[in-house]
Amino acid sequence: MMRMARKLWQDESGVSTVEYALLLSVLVVGTAVVWTALRNAISAAITEVANTFS
Repeated sequence: MMRMARKLWQDESGVSTVEYALLLSVLVVGTAVVWTALRNAISAAITEVANTFS
């Protein structure tokens, strides 16, 4: 039992996959935050231009 636990503890075969998944999730969340901020800024700018022409 200890040998199997030690073998599982030292197994690093899935570490790279987990790291890439974490990196991808950080990028997706960051992109969503930036997208929301830009959407609000662009909407405000378009509204300001429309009000200027009115």
